[in-house]
Amino acid sequence: MLTNWVVAPTRLPLVLRRCHTCPSGTFRPNGKFRVNAHHKLIDAWLLALCTTCGDTAKFTVLERARVRSVRPALLDRMHDNDSALAAEVLADPLVLRRNRVALDWAGAWRLDTSGPDHDPDGEAVDVSVRFAAPIPLRPVRLIAEGCGLSRAEVERLIDGGKVVSAARLNGRLSTDFTFLLKR
Repeated sequence: MLTNWVVAPTRLPLVLRRCHTCPSGTFRPNGKFRVNAHHKLIDAWLLALCTTCGDTAKFTVLERARVRSVRPALLDRMHDNDSALAAEVLADPLVLRRNRVALDWAGAWRLDTSGPDHDPDGEAVDVSVRFAAPIPLRPVRLIAEGCGLSRAEVERLIDGGKVVSAARLNGRLSTDFTFLLKR
């Protein structure tokens, strides 16, 4: 039996960075951009609010870029505060590294299974897991949530050869993978 699961984002992830005003370490991006032009050069930032005090932080998207080198469609999306563009920016590892930040996806995703939880007395199930966004998650957690098992039980099934996959199941994945659950 083939089953398809989808890991989908429910909101933008929190940005992990220390606030300059308070002791908080998380910011919530609100999908708004600030664009500033200096003659033929342009700067653009993604804005985020501190989860504790509400102070605004700017995360650099473009810095001193030539206006002609920036696609007009991208500029229009920034001026329109496109939330899909904010998700794309947060998924870009270069932007995260440039701003020295990390993302916290806790509570910002959901697992959509195509049916009820797996019947423990049923046959083997071949599951295809697809990520709608690059959300780094542990496959053990996904399997536990999707099958209605504890993570310890999933670990025992993996060790016993009852859960088999070509992907590494003991680390974090953000790309599509498949696994076979034998009973």
